[in-house]
Amino acid sequence: MNIKEVARLAKVSTATVSRTINGSNKVTPETAARVRKAIEALRYYPNTNARALGSGRSSLYGLIISDITNPFFPELVKSFEDIAVQHGQEVLVANTDYDPHRTEICVGRMLQRKVDGVAIMTSEMDKHLIEEFSHRNIPLAFLDTASAQKGISNIRVNYAAGIDAAVEYLIGLGHTAIAFIAGPPSLSSARIRKRAFLNILRRKGISMDARYIEQGNHRTDGGHEAMRRLLNLGARPTAVIASNDLTAIGAMGAIFEHGLRIPQDISLIGFDDIELCSFTQPALTTVRLSRQEIARLAFRALFNTYQTENWEGAEYVVQPVLVVRKSAGPVPANLGR
Repeated sequence: MNIKEVARLAKVSTATVSRTINGSNKVTPETAARVRKAIEALRYYPNTNARALGSGRSSLYGLIISDITNPFFPELVKSFEDIAVQHGQEVLVANTDYDPHRTEICVGRMLQRKVDGVAIMTSEMDKHLIEEFSHRNIPLAFLDTASAQKGISNIRVNYAAGIDAAVEYLIGLGHTAIAFIAGPPSLSSARIRKRAFLNILRRKGISMDARYIEQGNHRTDGGHEAMRRLLNLGARPTAVIASNDLTAIGAMGAIFEHGLRIPQDISLIGFDDIELCSFTQPALTTVRLSRQEIARLAFRALFNTYQTENWEGAEYVVQPVLVVRKSAGPVPANLGR
């Protein structure tokens, strides 16, 4: 089947078929409906490469993420793709694995496919790669790593509000010996979470034992090793906040291996609220960072820029919320603190 057969069945010109496929407002609703009916009857699939050459638009968005093995990102990809499909768009996903060379390859793929916009959900993006998109007037949406400017929108996460809520909740349960397992220092989001933790302890007048700040890698193995080090301290913390949920799940394993119970002996809170958190034993109390909201705002930023040709970037804010489950409880009575 080809476009000529569709035009013959719909009794229109091939130009009208092309305009209908490309969503032109020059085709009347009645004619467009007739063309779509013919397309469906003939099971015709438009040549997207030809469409891109003819219209200058590929109907393809790029989505660059850091780590496909972290459940946070597949959930984000699914949400972004769900919205894209509703708007007749396709999605090209690239996973950088925190590797600058691989990031450069990902950007090259996006440019070759002539994407209409790119959602960059990672912080390891060199300035010269961003300029590659900007020079081609490709709108960008970042997650917490850029300021809004021409052609660039930013989705800012209020990480501090999420960390504050977690610390406030633990203080309300009587905890003051609270540890934090940080994420990779190369990630701005991890640095912000760690800084927010230190800031709220300072505001609350809680003295900070430097040994209670441990380094993780936002993966389960890093959380496991960091938690083991905390448990080997002479005076262990009564509660731990992890920079993300995978870190917290790794920490859980170390706590159980140490013969301790959660939350009876030690409380634990994560960050992100990946789906798995509801099914850990006990279910993990965590700070929810909505992937659906991030995906919706990222798509909206790209779609609005390209459709309206309004290249003024926008700033969006996502507010995390604490989700209370079973992994955090009062300070153990025998510790008296």
